[in-house]
Amino acid sequence: MKHLVRALSFLLVLSFLLTACAPAAQPAQEAGEKKYTICFAFQDLETEFWMAGHKAITETLKAKGYEVVEVNSNEDANKQLEQVKNCIAQKVDGIMVIPVDGSIALKLIAEANKAGIPIGIFNRPPQSDEGNALTVVANNEKIAEATVEYMAQEAQKLGRKIKPLIMVGDLGDPNAVGRKQGFYNVIEKYPDLFETPVEVATKWNADVARDGLQAAMTANPDIDFLFTSSDFLYPTIQGVLEPLGKWKKIGEEGHVIMGGLDGDKTACSLMQSGNAFVDATGVQDLYFEADSLLAAIIKAVETGEKTPDAWLDDPGFALTQGNMATKELDMWGCKLFHGK
Repeated sequence: MKHLVRALSFLLVLSFLLTACAPAAQPAQEAGEKKYTICFAFQDLETEFWMAGHKAITETLKAKGYEVVEVNSNEDANKQLEQVKNCIAQKVDGIMVIPVDGSIALKLIAEANKAGIPIGIFNRPPQSDEGNALTVVANNEKIAEATVEYMAQEAQKLGRKIKPLIMVGDLGDPNAVGRKQGFYNVIEKYPDLFETPVEVATKWNADVARDGLQAAMTANPDIDFLFTSSDFLYPTIQGVLEPLGKWKKIGEEGHVIMGGLDGDKTACSLMQSGNAFVDATGVQDLYFEADSLLAAIIKAVETGEKTPDAWLDDPGFALTQGNMATKELDMWGCKLFHGK
């Protein structure tokens, strides 16, 4: 079913975008019309990406005249399940979720399907194709691969073997799995360039990441190639590398070739000309993702489709020191950095 409806997702997105570009109209609900209510359940607001995604979704829904019920699970999967069940009991018209993980996403989808309420999953896909949901997610494997490929090209210029390190996300999250795979796709492509990678588990937690990276750098002081599965860890990385004399700008002796994935404001600041520490970062196109999912969920609510099913793929891209001049403002974090 998912494959059959993918083609329809483009039409849904196009319809939404054309509507957004049209002249200002009256509020979505006139007198006598039903006022739709959307439950927006999110995992937390710990990173700039989730904060920006939350802002884009809530502002767009409210601008269209929807009531929005917001619930924050603070990374507690069981709490998120109860919150969504409560939204269903309130007879909301639609549900949008940033799930805690891919496992709980399946349970949320099952509850929504049983109640006949359309559900949209933002950026963190369910672990399988069970149930019907509108799902938008970045192609993490391809985005990570493009980022690490650029880093590998830079590493080849050094003319020697490279010791790589990857900071791995929580592998209960399909995003982390895809990013790790993208990293290894490139490592395995260049067996004569890379030594066996060092892995640091982060669990998407800055304290866990710091302790793991400190231990790894102590055991492997020759690490000179670092990929972080999320840009939010750059301050943590700086805190570990700087005291070791390994936090060096691009072009300086001892620079650790560095890249990550998300496309946040911090990554953009660390890629600025003349003060660049980061070689490349993979970008999730947050605005595309929010618009795509909103287009699909709103269409389902307004047409009465109770269990819509479609996969909306965000191809993303890699912002690198080689394309900064033309691609910088395509990254959501750079728009925030420059106040755009």
